Amino acid sequence: MEFFIISMLNGVSYGLLLFMLSAGFTLIFSMMGVLNFAHASFYMLGAYIGYSVAQRVGFWPGLIVAPVVVGLLGALFERLSLRKVHKFGHVPELLVTFGLSYVILELVQLIWGRTAVEFAPADILRGPAFTLVHHASDGLGIFLGSVDPAVCSAEGTVCTPFPATRAFMMAVTLLMLVALWLLLTRTRIGLVIQAALTHPEMVEALGHNVPRVLMLVFGVGTGLAGLAGVIGGSTFVTEPHMAAAVGSMIFVVVVVGGLGSLSGAFLASLLIGLIQTFAVGLDHSLIGLAEQLGMQVSEALRANALLTLRLSQVAPILPYLLLVLILIFRPRGLFGTREA
Repeated sequence: MEFFIISMLNGVSYGLLLFMLSAGFTLIFSMMGVLNFAHASFYMLGAYIGYSVAQRVGFWPGLIVAPVVVGLLGALFERLSLRKVHKFGHVPELLVTFGLSYVILELVQLIWGRTAVEFAPADILRGPAFTLVHHASDGLGIFLGSVDPAVCSAEGTVCTPFPATRAFMMAVTLLMLVALWLLLTRTRIGLVIQAALTHPEMVEALGHNVPRVLMLVFGVGTGLAGLAGVIGGSTFVTEPHMAAAVGSMIFVVVVVGGLGSLSGAFLASLLIGLIQTFAVGLDHSLIGLAEQLGMQVSEALRANALLTLRLSQVAPILPYLLLVLILIFRPRGLFGTREA
């Protein structure tokens, strides 16, 4: 039972990190029609800026400063570069954001180096948020924080901690989701943003500055990527290839969920996070599963390389297999209105 609970929470926490990343990407695409190839690079930039601020004044100021700085840089890029090529269509937009991703990568390596940096979270986040204690006779119990090592060393007792960093990641993402929903549905600026999506000429005729609204949207989207960078960088690793590690996964999430759909991105993020986590945790092959069920397996089947592959070995490609299935059977995604 503790394996299922911890794996479920790990999958949800990873999925929520993917959603925090894909939410900004989806917001930008749904408003501007721009597929921002540099979105993962803003994620990496947020991690490094958060690391630099945390080195000087602490983790919590870095958590606030980094998304703001990344959001301002994103808005500046939209104002000075992206806006000038927007009128020429999607290909110039893709090229300029693709080029920006390489510029950011080179700048990061020039400033912070080519090796990973030690971006430690705040002291309060370094231990477990709670610990599952499973005793042979007393059953399963949940204890906040860590437990006495003597309890875990007792015979027949298994302790499984859940990191506080992952719990914090989940809490921040859910708060971000609620704040974004309130912004878009309950505020005046949210109504202007939604109106500018479908009727930009009418919004401009009413006196609103549509280009400024688009700049704000791009800044907010990249700021969300910066926030994800601070949390992801302190939870996992902060290094120059972290953008490449999640960049393709962002596109998988938004295509599976549906281009321009925040609810679809949320569901797809959780689905991908759970699939990858359980695939790594279960770590069975088809041959091993058949043997556990009591089936006789011939030597010819044992020699088949595909049947001996473990789930953990194919876990990295499972999201892309899901992407292929979605493109075949539902090209517009789970909740999308446009076809990928």
